[in-house]
Amino acid sequence: MSGRVSESVSESVLAEATSTHEAIMAATERIMAYGETEPRPARDPVNQPMINNWVEAMGDANPRYLAGEAPPAMAQVWTMGGLNPQRDPRDPLHAMMNVLTDAGYTGVLGTNCEQSYDRYLRVGERVSVTTRLESVVGPKQTGMGEGYFVTTLSTWRVAEERVATMLFRVLKFRPRTPEPVVEPVVEEFVLRPTIGRDTSYFWEGTALGELRIQQCGACGELRHPPGPSCPTCHAFVRKHVVASGRGTLFSYVVHRHPPIPGYRLPIVIGLVDLEEGPRLVATLEGVEEPEIGMPLRIGFRKIDETLTLPVWRKADA
Repeated sequence: MSGRVSESVSESVLAEATSTHEAIMAATERIMAYGETEPRPARDPVNQPMINNWVEAMGDANPRYLAGEAPPAMAQVWTMGGLNPQRDPRDPLHAMMNVLTDAGYTGVLGTNCEQSYDRYLRVGERVSVTTRLESVVGPKQTGMGEGYFVTTLSTWRVAEERVATMLFRVLKFRPRTPEPVVEPVVEEFVLRPTIGRDTSYFWEGTALGELRIQQCGACGELRHPPGPSCPTCHAFVRKHVVASGRGTLFSYVVHRHPPIPGYRLPIVIGLVDLEEGPRLVATLEGVEEPEIGMPLRIGFRKIDETLTLPVWRKADA
């Protein structure tokens, strides 16, 4: 029984698709039978100010365009309809677009345009344009979805003389149904610091809930990040003190891109002045609107048995 139901549904879908295609092709034949539209004259004759604007925008320094001739590629410019065009109800491109829109092909994408020129236009000439539907091909399966390729031919004339033509092709398609987005499982803090002889004491401290700051055993200078020698007296005698964990926000950045493995963007990273003097960089946790100078306190997040990371939190949290 279920096989018959499935077969019936498939036949219904196929019949609907066939019916839709037949209706589209019938409309195509009807519109193609109109032939060329009536000539639509340009609003203004070919003129030097418009040519000047064009060549300036294009960076074309051909001297003939400043001496009464128009760039051939401007052919379409002269017959554009302006901001409020009065469209011919028999305009084949828009008539065909409406047919396909009604059939569910609501997306549109220009694919290619081929212009040919018979001669240069001259200042003072007034051109007109006609358009006819050349072809409608489909349905085709494309990366955008199923669609039809619609091609029109426009012809520009001065009086009865042809001066330019343009084949214009667009894809009218039914947008694909977007696939559901599956959010990846993000494991936090998978990037691990490099721990060596100069930094091991710091990470041993975070595991105990202590913020340890390196101190020179010779002159007593506190320093962070840690290093093998004192930047003040250059001694290699190292020890550490446990800081209070209190400080104020000196600066911060909001990291939005690129992604960092193990972190959910955006990440707020703070540079904090410790009470003891040195500055410490760490992520801000639970601080949605950071402000320079705001009081913070250190916190610790245990990742596993081998790593505990320091984080900054609001002092009153």
